[in-house]
Amino acid sequence: MTEPIRITRGDNPYQREVQGKANEPITVAALLDRSRALLGARDLDYSLASIYDRLEHNAPRIAIIGGSPDHPAHIMDYETTARAAIRIWQNGGVPFTFSTPVLCDGTAQSNTGMCYSLQSRNAMTEMIVNQMEAQSYHGAFVIQGCDKQPLAAVAALAALDVTRRSRGDAPVFATFAPAHVLKGGTIPDDLRDEIEAVAQEAEKIDHPEVADDLRDALAYVLQCSSNTQFQGVFIRAVAAGIVSHQQHKDLEKRLAVNTCDGKGGICAFNGTGNSSRHVVSALGLVHPSLELLTEPPNQEQINNAVDALFNYCNNPDFSVSEIVKSNIENMVRIHSTTGGSTNLIMHLVSAIIHAGVNFSIWDYDRIRRTTPIPDLFDYSLTQRRSIFELAQQCCAGEIRGMETVMYELTRNGVPIALDAPTATGTTWRERLADTRNLSAEGVKQNPIILSKPRRPISGIDVLSSNFFESAVVKISGMSDSQLDEFDARLAVALYFENEDEANKNLLDDTYLDSIKSHEEITQIDLLRIYQHNTKHTADERVVAMTRDQLFDHLLHDKVIKFAIIISGQGPEAYGMPEMFTPMQHINANRHLKKLALILTDGRYSGVSYGAAIGHITPEAKRGGGILYLQTGDIVQTNLRARNIILIDREALRVRNEVIAEAGKLSELRRELGSERLRRINYRLSIIVPTNRMRDVTDAAHGVVPHAVAECALQTFVEFANRNLALAGD
Repeated sequence: MTEPIRITRGDNPYQREVQGKANEPITVAALLDRSRALLGARDLDYSLASIYDRLEHNAPRIAIIGGSPDHPAHIMDYETTARAAIRIWQNGGVPFTFSTPVLCDGTAQSNTGMCYSLQSRNAMTEMIVNQMEAQSYHGAFVIQGCDKQPLAAVAALAALDVTRRSRGDAPVFATFAPAHVLKGGTIPDDLRDEIEAVAQEAEKIDHPEVADDLRDALAYVLQCSSNTQFQGVFIRAVAAGIVSHQQHKDLEKRLAVNTCDGKGGICAFNGTGNSSRHVVSALGLVHPSLELLTEPPNQEQINNAVDALFNYCNNPDFSVSEIVKSNIENMVRIHSTTGGSTNLIMHLVSAIIHAGVNFSIWDYDRIRRTTPIPDLFDYSLTQRRSIFELAQQCCAGEIRGMETVMYELTRNGVPIALDAPTATGTTWRERLADTRNLSAEGVKQNPIILSKPRRPISGIDVLSSNFFESAVVKISGMSDSQLDEFDARLAVALYFENEDEANKNLLDDTYLDSIKSHEEITQIDLLRIYQHNTKHTADERVVAMTRDQLFDHLLHDKVIKFAIIISGQGPEAYGMPEMFTPMQHINANRHLKKLALILTDGRYSGVSYGAAIGHITPEAKRGGGILYLQTGDIVQTNLRARNIILIDREALRVRNEVIAEAGKLSELRRELGSERLRRINYRLSIIVPTNRMRDVTDAAHGVVPHAVAECALQTFVEFANRNLALAGD
């Protein structure tokens, strides 16, 4: 008879605490009852007494962690939970289940809920730790959703593992099951024809830019994000008298109800949800059977992951923190080469810090730059190369997801930590030893993962400045031609104290008319911008122009650039919401679309036509330089050199020199900064006090509780001292 599986390390409170053995068997039985009824598993054999015996003998207690079903990624959790529960029981374990609330960033856009989005990541981490500790679960089967939930769960389980091992308890083990990819919607033919008719009407009454933008939106796979793009153009169309408000709302409704598949899943664009899928896989925590699916996982796929979990549940080398720490460089390189979300940088840093490693975006940057990481991901929503198509290619056996990406990275000279452990119970080296369908060349039509790079650079750049310490920009989201348009150019700052102010102005087609007459933007400023951005000497015709004429000339020829500064959006000021909506408003503005980049202490998950530069530290509420900027300031956007420079206006005007401002802005504009801080603090009252972000690190350090960062730093110092002592011996 096979010996029942049991956890061999650490304490078993169920041996001495009878209340748990009285309370918990009914929860396990109820879970198995529901699972058996849902799946028709009539031969499943269990009883309260058998559950008691497993608790008494320290059988693996595994929590199936799901999300809230008001998020599309978690609609089918009940089915995945049932399949996992059955297999955990069949393997000799004890299945439990709990869920955490999961805030949907798409739903929360442009409402107060977005202020809680980043805080919800820390809250989920805390909730998972609380539940795992209170109920004494050994490990987890995590149903991985969207946005921040995946790396919140990684952070929780890694931190718990570090703590338990430090107190001599059993390591924490886990496997992650990403939700399937949600198929993008299809615009019905009659609706497409009506939108095209609106575009034609726009052309008739001399609004070609509205027509162009509508057709651009029609080219995308229908997603919740593309609905926002349509909305911005429809609002302009109403203002121009092209459609009525009622027509706008009818078109909006018909687009919305055709967007999402009824079985939910993670949206098909390569945003934070799918970037999380890629990097949690790169961290070694996802079994390949579950990595990229087009529908909820079947029993065989779940069995593969659960069976592997039981094979390593007693092996400390495969604990969550060990797997995470061993795969840090793999994660950075996968995130870079797949054009991962800007948003995710903070979540990656957070998870690694929770695993006990002193880490920041500068460490991310160091790993990324040690060996140049090429762009191996040809993703396009307009050319039907979404993550849904990638999942189809994996399900068809043409390629193997992140295993294929790792294989192609090695073929392109990028080092991979092949001996790092993974959730299969084996290393990457062992997994890649099977070369069947491993090459990206297995996809003959419309490949997304490439064997030959599109270009030699990819990923997220970390920027520095004379008015901030750090910021990030998704360089992979910009083509070389886009980079050329903005690199080493002078840009006029358009300053907004917060996102609400930005949204109100950026949708207004007449906004630039007020900027043209702004007193801080002089004719000599415009002449200097002309000279530096065109590399030409201003001729007599240009010099003779009035300020308004010169402004219009620079606008028409796309010589002038604008730096949209959105301040007061950092973690402490306003919860660090995403700047998706102002980015979409810029995309919908016929003038700004090709001329503007954004700089903010808020968050980003994507890009605009110009660079989307976010996560600026220090944030405005902490007295960072972004607090003191104002409309009319001039910055130089050196994207390839990875810096943004606030220019000394006097040197530019008088001597035509582009040199950095000397750092006296906070003194010169002290009163302005104080007024803005008062308004920031007043605006903070909108957020419920329980959910304000205080006592956290800055964006460069993951926005994690200081207590977590201090533990990671302490571990780092102890490790360094130990190494010094050994070296001395």
